[in-house]
This record gives sequence, C-alpha cells and structure tokens, in this order.
Amino acid sequence: MQGVESKMNSLTKENSRLGFIGIGNMGSRIARRLLQHGYQLIAYNRSREAAEALVQSGASLADSVAILASEADVILSCLTNDEAVKSVYTDPQGVFAYVHRGSAIIDMSTVLPETSRELYDLSREAGVKCLDSPMSGSTPLAEKGALTLFCGGDEELFQAAQAIFSSIASQYFYLGGSGSGTAMKLVANTLLGVGMQAIAESVALGQKEGLDRHRLLEVLSSTAVIAPAHLGKLSRADLRDYSPQFAIRLMNKDFHLILESAAAAKVAMPATAAAFQMNVAELSESKEEEDFSAVIKLMERLARLT
Repeated sequence: MQGVESKMNSLTKENSRLGFIGIGNMGSRIARRLLQHGYQLIAYNRSREAAEALVQSGASLADSVAILASEADVILSCLTNDEAVKSVYTDPQGVFAYVHRGSAIIDMSTVLPETSRELYDLSREAGVKCLDSPMSGSTPLAEKGALTLFCGGDEELFQAAQAIFSSIASQYFYLGGSGSGTAMKLVANTLLGVGMQAIAESVALGQKEGLDRHRLLEVLSSTAVIAPAHLGKLSRADLRDYSPQFAIRLMNKDFHLILESAAAAKVAMPATAAAFQMNVAELSESKEEEDFSAVIKLMERLARLT
C-alpha cells in the first residue's frame, strides 16, 4: 500500500482508500457524502447493521477495527466520547496495533483537547500523521456537505486532505497544534448551548408579557441577534417540533467536556454552568430523544405557559 507520506500533496479519490469508524447518525451521512464523491470506503461500526446500510452506497465492510486499519490509507473516526476514541485506537486489536506507517488519521469526534493531544502523540510514535477535526453542524447540513470543520495537528495533512474536506464541509479551518480543533469545537458549542438557553428564556418572557407565540418567534427570527445555528430551531419550535437534529444528550455531553476543560484551565464559566443545569433538567424529563432546543419547552413549562 502506498503510504500517505509519498503522496502528501493531495489525498484524492484516485490514490486514497478511506476507512471510516463510527457509523452513527452523523457518521453515516458523512460516509455517504464521501462515497457520492467517488472515494473507496471501508466501514466499521460496533453495531454491524448501521455499517451495512452503507453497502448499497458502495462501501465495503470490515469485520474489525484491525482489518480496517490494515487496509486503509486514511482512517476517519466519528465516535461518541473520549473512552470510545481511546478504545478504538489503543486497544490490543485497535488502530495503532495494525495501522501502516505513513497512513493518516482524521478524528472527527468531539472530545477533550487532552484526548486529541494523546492521540497525536501516539500517532507520531506509530509513524502516522494525525488531525483532530471535529465538526460543527446539524444532520441536514451533513447531508448537504455543508459542515464546518475545526482542525488541529499535522498541518501538512490538513493541506493534503482538502479534497476530502470539500466533500463533506463548506468550510474548514486549521487552528494550530494538536487539540486546537477540539478546543475550538468546545468554544463554538459553548455559544451554541448557552445561546439556546438564552433564547428559551427570552421566548418564555415574551409570552408571559402577552406576545403571540407564533409572531414572537417569527419576528425574533428576523433580528440580527439570532445566530445562524439557532435560526432553524425557532421555525421548528414554532411547530413544537423538537425531533433531534443535534440531540440534547449530545449537548449534555459537550457541556460536560466544556466545564471539565474550563476547570482544568481555571476559567470561570457561570453562564455555561447554569445552561448545563437546565439542559440536564430537560434531559431528565424527556421520555424520548429530543433536540437540544427542547430547553424552550422546559422554560415554557417553568413559566406555566400552555
């Protein structure tokens, strides 16, 4: 297998076989985008059924992480948490036990920056280039290939992977050394989560002051104070549609990461801590999977609005 170092100028569909680990809600959409753009892709997921859904799109399946790691030029991963990332890469049957020197790793998981730095250090020992490249965007944006990627780690790999990134994202940024991408993702999701809580409180206040709910959401959507990431949430809230595009349990996980990182860095984040508690309250009340915008529903209940 030709190593990445010998073709680092560009990782194209003609010269790179991709391995994708973690075919979840977002991962499956990203994998399909890569297949649609002509990449050879071998997929692995702990639940084989999820990976099998990609076969009709042209993917082949690996029966284990070890097989995938031994066959792929570039390994992409989109995993649920830090423990899953460490397990997939460092277990005796994990990536580092079987990956070829000169290959590349692009980890798109949202994890602690420290976990990304550990992955980078292990990659260097294995003779592998590595980027932490978490994504920002909802499932509809993933389907359109309009995600935003925050990248940290090997800059040469970032430059070489432009063709891969352009298949799945509309913008991608290099932030610096390893852990920079995941740090930027936590910064962005701080604004996402705290902003959603502020919107939920504002919507409850407006209704208590007698504003029509539909008109309130309609006018609020037309103001400059609503971020693009929140805009679609207001139109869905108008229909009381809180089906998950970014699940509240995932926002909950990210709040954990944000506050853990803040504690380690000795950064006070009182607004984030308060938003996290409201996120927890709605998550504990929900009987089915909900979008993180369901905190609007929580604040309406607390304000005794019907």
